[in-house]
Amino acid sequence: MKIQHPFRTALIATLGVGVGLLIISGVSTLQTILLYVGTALFLSLGLDPVISWLERRRFPRWAAVITTILAVLAAFAGIVLMVVPIIVGQISELVRQIQKLFRSGALDDPVTAIKDWLHDVFPVLDVDEVFGYLQDWYESLDLGQIGTTLGESIIVIGGTLIAGLTGAFIVLILTIYFTASTPSLKAAVYQLVPASKRERFIDLAEQITDSVGYYVIGQMSLGVINGVLSAIFLTIIGAPFPAVLAVIAFFFSLIPLVGTLTGSAIIVLTCLIPGLGSPTTALVALVYYAIYMQIEAYVLSPRIMNRAVSIPGAVVVIAALAGGSLLGLLGALIAIPVAASVLIIYRQVVIPRQNER
Repeated sequence: MKIQHPFRTALIATLGVGVGLLIISGVSTLQTILLYVGTALFLSLGLDPVISWLERRRFPRWAAVITTILAVLAAFAGIVLMVVPIIVGQISELVRQIQKLFRSGALDDPVTAIKDWLHDVFPVLDVDEVFGYLQDWYESLDLGQIGTTLGESIIVIGGTLIAGLTGAFIVLILTIYFTASTPSLKAAVYQLVPASKRERFIDLAEQITDSVGYYVIGQMSLGVINGVLSAIFLTIIGAPFPAVLAVIAFFFSLIPLVGTLTGSAIIVLTCLIPGLGSPTTALVALVYYAIYMQIEAYVLSPRIMNRAVSIPGAVVVIAALAGGSLLGLLGALIAIPVAASVLIIYRQVVIPRQNER
């Protein structure tokens, strides 16, 4: 077909490409802000089922919102007030233990001390050969460049911590705002849908938001269970710094799929630190977490997550990997409810339409 106005067509195509590039550039520039907004929306949807439950108990909407927000803030403050002093005390004890090791002369020859410990823990390991490889690797390093890199890394880490604290405060404020204004935000979105399709759209949207909310609550519940049980068990077996390790267990349990496994591995390895733990303590912890992960996978998680949309295991893995690649830890957290939302649309919209053809 002959093009009647080639200049106009080329101009429109060029403008379209320019607008597309401008949008991509804008999204890239605003990705941090968008990340804050997305996190706050995700958390506010997690609080919405709690508010709905209070409303069914004859709470006015404003009272339910205030009660939920105050409860969350009180729980956070309580955890901080209970855990931080314990963590500070145990970190101080860790420093004292290290100083004690130096004063006792056990670390006058740290290489020999580490070799002896490795021989005791891993008797089948050829420790001398391993240290030979490490010595060759160390001699090949450019120590001047490493010092410069370490200095830059410390500055970057400090800036990252400050940015993280600032971001957490912004997310908290946005979460409170979104939680308080969820109905009005939903109503504004619903008004954009044609009236003939609005009822169906509202039904699907409510299913999706409920699924996300139950997922957030369920994941937090699993984290709390793992953290509390870890604190009790690690205290009983005499593991080093049980409060710190329990906090690690809680936060890693929030990560789907590999979170509990990763946190458990960190705890077990911590129990192997010479002078603090012992191989026996680490072995007991390993057995406990192996059993706990089975109970969590086959008992706790199905019961707690029974109100969220169930999705196939392969989809869970793919969604978590894709989300983690795109947005890091937050992407891995929100990927599963997003996948569940897509499955709701697929099952209730796409398949019925295909069946009607």
